[in-house]
Amino acid sequence: MNDSVIKSLRIIIFAKAPQPGLAKTRLIPALGEQGAAALARVMLLHTLQAAQQAEVGTVELCVTPAIDDAAWRDIPLPDGIVISAQGGGDLGARLARATQRASEDGERVLLIGTDCVEMSAHLLQQAAQSLFDYDAVIHCTTDGGYALLGLDRFDASLFVDMPWSTDAVASSTLARLGRLGWHTHVAQMLHDVDEPQDLKRLPAHWTEHAVA
Repeated sequence: MNDSVIKSLRIIIFAKAPQPGLAKTRLIPALGEQGAAALARVMLLHTLQAAQQAEVGTVELCVTPAIDDAAWRDIPLPDGIVISAQGGGDLGARLARATQRASEDGERVLLIGTDCVEMSAHLLQQAAQSLFDYDAVIHCTTDGGYALLGLDRFDASLFVDMPWSTDAVASSTLARLGRLGWHTHVAQMLHDVDEPQDLKRLPAHWTEHAVA
């Protein structure tokens, strides 16, 4: 274990409001704006449910736009979650802020989005358990990104000047973890649903209302 005092854990879910034209925009050619937003809503609620069912720590939803924006008005967010604002800057700046805040509060973190079809309570439990033996855990995705990054501590180098939205995100992150000398568990490969060709990975009932 990395510390003599056991740290608590926080799952931080990064999400856009599932509104037409804002969420899952790369799926609009296949599903239309309304369909893409409907699917984004299903995936958001699925991820929140998995995080709460994992029962490994605080569940924080880190949102854009801020939660008081009208875009969130009709989204049935569950009770018992913490809600924060992503704030400005690129994805790296937003991830870094949230991770540093949790680290300063003495918490380990699991950073996830809402795009992964395999996200589950069991997967999150396994990732949380990994942080008792490793400094970091990562679930890479087939498109070269990652669906989960778990960290026992904060270092800004994991987020600064990262080639976001490219197939080099996971490899760059692993290289940086290596340079830090952190003991990293590379867990199973996962799949994000970002492009029309990814839709075949979804359970049928997730897309039954997502029509163009």
